[in-house]
Amino acid sequence: MADFEESSFGKRSTRDPRFVSQLTRNTFALILAGGRGSRLHELTKWRSKPAVPFGGKFRIIDFTLSNCVNSGVRRVGVATQYKAQSLIRHLQLGWSFLDGRLGEFIEIMPAQQQMDDSHWYQGTADAVFQNLRELRIANPEYVLILSGDHIYRMDYGRILAAHAERKADLTVACIEVPLAQASDFGVMTVNEEGRIVEFAEKPAKPQAMPGNPDMALASMGIYVFNARFLFEQLQRDADEPRSSHDFGKDVIPHCVDRYRTFAHSFADSCVCEPDKAAYWRDVGTLDAYWAANMDLVHVTPDLTLYDDAWPIWTWQPQSPPAKFVFDDDARRGQAVDSMVSGGCIISGSTVRRSMLFSCVNVHSYSLIEESIVLPNVEVGRNCILKKCIIDKNCIIPEGTQIGVNLEEDKKRFNVTESGITLVTEAMLEHGKTDQRPLRS
Repeated sequence: MADFEESSFGKRSTRDPRFVSQLTRNTFALILAGGRGSRLHELTKWRSKPAVPFGGKFRIIDFTLSNCVNSGVRRVGVATQYKAQSLIRHLQLGWSFLDGRLGEFIEIMPAQQQMDDSHWYQGTADAVFQNLRELRIANPEYVLILSGDHIYRMDYGRILAAHAERKADLTVACIEVPLAQASDFGVMTVNEEGRIVEFAEKPAKPQAMPGNPDMALASMGIYVFNARFLFEQLQRDADEPRSSHDFGKDVIPHCVDRYRTFAHSFADSCVCEPDKAAYWRDVGTLDAYWAANMDLVHVTPDLTLYDDAWPIWTWQPQSPPAKFVFDDDARRGQAVDSMVSGGCIISGSTVRRSMLFSCVNVHSYSLIEESIVLPNVEVGRNCILKKCIIDKNCIIPEGTQIGVNLEEDKKRFNVTESGITLVTEAMLEHGKTDQRPLRS
């Protein structure tokens, strides 16, 4: 193990780039990636939330998977359910590089009604229980339960080390959140040793942290279990007819009063620059998704993607470099304070404070500001796009203005209360009146 130093929860590891140990090698990670993501509206009409594109070239699940690989946890199962084909395709294309001959793998675990042919996954605990056979075959010492729909960088080796150091049965990763938002999380109270003494899932009146009445200690949905202990608790929960078979609602509250259940501060395991706060985002709404992507184009973003020591892995098409053409005063191809991926062509147009995914073509005399444009989008001449999320494969007709008159936009598109406009291919098809071909 690495050296340890004191923190608010007792012990914390030093800031080595990675914490790979026998603990990580003896761990099986199960990523729960069946989330519906309904608050992202049409963005998840044909894909699950973990499969939603993020950050110019990634999918949301790439962050959790990269944390596993970078931490040395290289036996990984991904439990899928809701509209999983896009996610499965991405995993097959981009995450098949681990060497099975060395006992490394990322295995897709679709809902198969394995335990009971009358239902699919009923809750987070049931999703793990239905894959219990695969977990037993893997024979790990520890099981790491993860969510596949959050943006963060975390060394799981550190939470595993803290779990083993405390001789815990269960460890729950936690983060401080504003009390006003705490009802969306599992909220816990801990003692001076970091042991959880109370836990409530999404309470109507969450408990504030001692000495900090404006903040609450919230579960991140990241759990470390001793494997045998987990198997026992899953079987017990499955046999309980009144249970909703959820970790937050059922399993963790049951364990708090009976077993060694500890909290682990995310600040002790996060991977971030020394002068940066611990970064964790739930991009589960259109506003949050837009804001998190927009943060990346800032000069000094809260989350940096330019870190060779902890890369975010993914699959992307083999595209040529981005291209910017024409240099006339009225027709200049340029992007300012923006991220532009490979395969894009900015032809005589201006892109400001925006993020363009791969293979986006922007034709002449157009303006894109504070927008997220997903792959394979075509933007015609003389268009204005402001504060938009443009879904994959959209063709924006010549002269289109979106984000200029929100009342008009609401007749065709999904506009949030803060003024972010989601545009999908189906929305454009429904209101399409111009079939003319696009020009550069």
